[in-house]
Amino acid sequence: MALHHHSDRPWRVRVDDAEGVPCGAGVLLDDRHVLTCAHVVRYAGAAPGSAAASAVRVSSVACRPEWTRTAHVAPGTWVHDHDTQRGDVALLELDEPAGCDTRTTLWKAPISGGTVQVYGFPQDEPFGMGADARLAGSGHRQGEWGLLKRMREGDPWIERGYSGAGAMAVGGEFDGRVIGIVVADYVNGDAKAAWMLPTETILTYLPQIEEFTGGDRNDELGPSRGELPADVLGDPLRLALTQELTRLLDSDWCGAVVVGTGGTTAVGDSWLVRLVRTADPAARATVSDAELTGAPGDTVLGLGAIDAAYDARGRSVADVGGYLTRRFGLPGGDPREVARQLLRRRPPACLVVGGVDRAQDPRALLGELLGQLAARARSRGIRLVLGFEGVTPADLAHDVCLDPEPLRGDATRNVTAAAVHTVVGQLAAEEDAAAALHQERGVRFFAAPRLPPRAAPRLRVRLAVARATEPNPELAVIHERADDARAALARFDHDLRRLLTAHEDLTARLELHRVRAARYFGDEDRPLADRHAPAFRALKTEPIDLGAARTLVGRYIDEVDRRLEERRLEERRLEERRLEER
Repeated sequence: MALHHHSDRPWRVRVDDAEGVPCGAGVLLDDRHVLTCAHVVRYAGAAPGSAAASAVRVSSVACRPEWTRTAHVAPGTWVHDHDTQRGDVALLELDEPAGCDTRTTLWKAPISGGTVQVYGFPQDEPFGMGADARLAGSGHRQGEWGLLKRMREGDPWIERGYSGAGAMAVGGEFDGRVIGIVVADYVNGDAKAAWMLPTETILTYLPQIEEFTGGDRNDELGPSRGELPADVLGDPLRLALTQELTRLLDSDWCGAVVVGTGGTTAVGDSWLVRLVRTADPAARATVSDAELTGAPGDTVLGLGAIDAAYDARGRSVADVGGYLTRRFGLPGGDPREVARQLLRRRPPACLVVGGVDRAQDPRALLGELLGQLAARARSRGIRLVLGFEGVTPADLAHDVCLDPEPLRGDATRNVTAAAVHTVVGQLAAEEDAAAALHQERGVRFFAAPRLPPRAAPRLRVRLAVARATEPNPELAVIHERADDARAALARFDHDLRRLLTAHEDLTARLELHRVRAARYFGDEDRPLADRHAPAFRALKTEPIDLGAARTLVGRYIDEVDRRLEERRLEERRLEERRLEER
């Protein structure tokens, strides 16, 4: 009897019809079960309930000797809603064991970014062909498929024959692990795009495969599972909070947001739980497209937009760190090491932690883990949402505060909601401009002026409530806060531009004296070159320490001036000697 050998990807199998014509791909879970797309089975003429349903054939592409087995759809595992971006998964039972002695784990992993490799069977390629794709979330208000984008023009791409193929992560913490299956773009026939069904969505439809899954869930926020909390968006305050956080998380913004879920408004966290679940691959399978598309604007996140969400109430620092370690596939360690690993992770994470001040030890949780992330979230591209039922710690670094509490103040001017709306809109535009300037130029400098936290999101939240009961004294306070925030932005802009001007002046002075030195001493003058090089590097190496650069440039200029003065004195002595000799 021949010995059985297989490659390091033994889970790759081909699904054929009864005549042996390739129809798609599948993932061999163990010797008896294969995961594939429901439409692949339909193409093979084996859809359950059809008049002429037959068996499909499953063939190995990674085993020697090759094997082929007939298979049927396991009872209760056919999920297919034709011509939608819903479901499309089936579990096949082999009529005889494969004899491969393999067991495959499907990993629950973030799908907001990264690279996957798929192996399918396009026409005329019965032995298969690989293709690389970039995870791109979803971008849709409906459906439950994750978008795959082509990485390089001209490379093989996903087409009919790839459906059901395992999507294997390439690079990063989940390298080599299957995180879902491909559903080829048979809906609109676009050969340049495809979708995948994430593991968590598959598991929602097929709880029978739970033993074949690994990793932690995307959503561990809130007491219930799956369904969207009801009676949330009918409240103006909860609606406004939802819309502001959606705009932040669905844009290219990054940073730390602190969110109030308690206080005198009793706003609670049901709105936050609901928003997280609109992005959760598992919850999407339980929510209808009508419910998502019928929701007000800016209240639904793209599929996979949030990588992890956790309820810290009653939890220890080790609990939170352990969840993040497992969810992101990190090496782990103490809380500070977990924070360092998340800060280095690519692509940057988007995570939500609720009930921070109700953890077992909130101070330790912030000091050892979450505060470390908040302080560097913007510079590392992370989007971090921290929920507090009580007062947010004053020393916690943040970039946006969505505190639902009414604004208090002594402002007495009579302003209309329309006027407040205008000034808050102006503030928002100025905050965008300041953030763009800081990202383009400010991040290049050490000890650059700190970008003020965005105030417009919270002011829009309070405006949405106050304008409903106009005249409302809070309108004047909102206007005053907007004026104060615009003044802070003006100071930031002035200070940063002064820093930029100083850098430009130093650069120009260094170049001017380099040209002067080259004219009199040549480009090869070693002592001057040894002084110029560190000054030049100090002005170019980021983050630029302008104080250190100023010192080095000054030393170079002083040396050039000294050398020029020596040259001038030497030339004078030579001239005087010539005159004496006459």
